[in-house]
Amino acid sequence: MMIDLPVVSKRDIRKISPDELKTFMVEHGEKPFRAKQVSEWLWKNTASSFEEMNNISLATRQLLAQHFVINGVTVHNKQLSNDGTIKSAFKLYDGNIVEGVLIPHDTRMTACISSQVGCSLTCKFCATGYMDRKRNLDAAEIYDQVVRIKEQCEAEYGTPLTNIVYMGMGEPLLNYANVVKSIERITAPDGLNMAPRRITVSTAGIAKMIKKLADDDVKANLALSLHAPNDAKRNEIMPINEANSLAALKEALQYYHQKTGRKVTYEYIVFENFNDTPQDAEELFQISKWLPCKVNLIEYNPIENADYRNTGEAKLMAFLKYLADRGVQTNLRRSRGKDIDAACGQLAVKEKSEAA
Repeated sequence: MMIDLPVVSKRDIRKISPDELKTFMVEHGEKPFRAKQVSEWLWKNTASSFEEMNNISLATRQLLAQHFVINGVTVHNKQLSNDGTIKSAFKLYDGNIVEGVLIPHDTRMTACISSQVGCSLTCKFCATGYMDRKRNLDAAEIYDQVVRIKEQCEAEYGTPLTNIVYMGMGEPLLNYANVVKSIERITAPDGLNMAPRRITVSTAGIAKMIKKLADDDVKANLALSLHAPNDAKRNEIMPINEANSLAALKEALQYYHQKTGRKVTYEYIVFENFNDTPQDAEELFQISKWLPCKVNLIEYNPIENADYRNTGEAKLMAFLKYLADRGVQTNLRRSRGKDIDAACGQLAVKEKSEAA
């Protein structure tokens, strides 16, 4: 008589703590230091399989494979722009797709990474905002995006990755625990050992979580996706503003600066005939006085679902000059990857529709 034994699903080894791994090793007759070796392979050496761990015995590797999996992230598709930008569709273990981008610049090489599959915030100008939120990424999946982009950077340009921005798919502060854990792993000496000042978390604006970043002293920079200088316009394009008004964000950002001493960056896409007037520039100037900050004016990558367009060059430069003349540290971020699916969410939407 055949008896059906229950199928025991294997745990993702990168989701267990170092102490849990050490306990597992000891309980299975291994020396405690094996846990540290395995951890180094997983994080510092970014192993995607147990077979790669060549200073660990075959029997131990087989033991690990019997009980655990490594749910790694792979490059499913990538696009190379004429300006050197590389956009990747990353495939997760469950078949979901997220995006990451390598943005080359004269002085830096930046990885733009995702924190969620889809997004729940429905910003009107963002391709990801037209997708349902499927799930949060875990810390290892966020970490793997950086690893894959780092590999692309070194292979394509022969230079190290210098910066990371959490500005891809999803709202990082709605996946707070995993985002913070990924930052800890990215900056750890036994991880990627990147400097915290090179990492920026961008939020659409969730006041209570901005305060939590400050309370937890998360070692990263903060950027607010502002994109409109008053509540009426911001409500129109970013529904999250209805529950997180500019007054609430002002209070949260001032709290953040008081506790951390760090500047905040305001991200501001300059849309044609929407937020590009001298009055808009004046209102943004008033916001800039809330606390020490810098402003990034951003060119827009249009998407099919929305009718928003970039403002004209003359208006853009006048807007920049208005702020700069009043002492605001203002940078212009030109659109990158115009010849590929560059806007946030575009490539993932394309991959999803082609797979359907």
